[in-house]
Amino acid sequence: MNKNELNFILQEGEGLKIEFKEALDKSLAKEIVAFANSKGGRIFLGVDDKRKIVGSCLTNSLKSQIADIAANCDPKINATISSFEDVIIIEVHESGNKPHKCSTGFYLRQGANSVKLTRDEIINLINEEGMLKYDEMANKGFKYPADFDENKLNEYLARAHITKAIPTEKLLEELGASKGRKFTNAGILFFAKNPQRFVSHSVYSCVLFRDKEGTDIIDRKEANGSLIEIVDDVMKFIEKNTKVAYRFTGKPEREDIYEYPMQAIREAVINSAMHRDYCESGHNNIIKIYPDKIAITNVWVKPSWFKVGKDTFRRNRVIADMLLRIGFIEKLGTGFERMKNFCKKANSPDFRLDVDQKYFRIEFFKSRDYLQLAEKTVEKTVEKTVEKILQIVKENPRITQKELSAKTGLSRRGVEWNLQQLKDKGILKRIGPDKGGHWVIIK
Repeated sequence: MNKNELNFILQEGEGLKIEFKEALDKSLAKEIVAFANSKGGRIFLGVDDKRKIVGSCLTNSLKSQIADIAANCDPKINATISSFEDVIIIEVHESGNKPHKCSTGFYLRQGANSVKLTRDEIINLINEEGMLKYDEMANKGFKYPADFDENKLNEYLARAHITKAIPTEKLLEELGASKGRKFTNAGILFFAKNPQRFVSHSVYSCVLFRDKEGTDIIDRKEANGSLIEIVDDVMKFIEKNTKVAYRFTGKPEREDIYEYPMQAIREAVINSAMHRDYCESGHNNIIKIYPDKIAITNVWVKPSWFKVGKDTFRRNRVIADMLLRIGFIEKLGTGFERMKNFCKKANSPDFRLDVDQKYFRIEFFKSRDYLQLAEKTVEKTVEKTVEKILQIVKENPRITQKELSAKTGLSRRGVEWNLQQLKDKGILKRIGPDKGGHWVIIK
């Protein structure tokens, strides 16, 4: 440990592998257990929740207390205890003998929290004993620094408001992007020059359909690059292929009313990229835009214990932690509630979920405010079109439908539809045959 590394950790804040504690208390045991059951981590005694060093002196008595707490876990945990500038550092390595428990139960590290496990979660943890998460696996094909994009790292650090105060290799390891000089799959998905060269199925398919059945494709795009670039490209595709209405507030400014709840959809896109099962390489995440809805399908394997809307589950813990640092997601486990609030804010119906063992689907529907404004716009457009047709007919009662199409800019079918509407309403009447006849305006 040196000054630069400590300052970097204080800037970075609590996360998957970092915990701050002001002083020794009863919760230390659960933090030690959580790190041992997860991927290891360090506990900094003498640092408060605001990342301020309040100080803690490492005496022989305190060191013995900490060692006893770790040893009293079941099975016992070995922890390395050291100090630097009035901060006590307790380093806990990932255990090869999971799961561990303390007097209050079993715990697992999720983001910046140590979460108590339920019975089914404990069983799930036991089943996964000895298995690495995909995003934490080292990718043997990646060559550092040849395949590494330092610009992507710099952009990430700027978004996370982290100063590059330690060597790049150490920084990447702290973020979970590498293990030594071996890049993890998470590191590749954020900082590789060409992520799809190593994780080809990380692309996000975007499709626009003309029909509700999804058989007639109008536009298609494969969003690729880093996960950050993918999210941005997917949102650009959606913005390109959806509409915006305007509501004038009585001032020079106008309010944009989007066709769909865009903030809710962005939240869903981010979550689908974060939680997808990257071990499944046969399918891409996909977003489909229909005439009446937007649907997102996410590939995953549903844990047996998971209940949608009730439990918090992060399949890719490093990816989630990295997205959390740059503000792409808020407090973990709040995604559904945030999407509901965004739908409500946009005056859209609630999203619809369809979850099974293999896929996670979510559908969003049009804003009621947008539909009302669009309907008024259509009515005004129809009124203007009718007025224009009647004025042209008044000036030239013998005008043909082909000539009406040229003067109004309507298609031939559009002209036929409008003329039929006028005839049905008793406003317009045709005298004589199609050739040689003329129009009469009745009222």
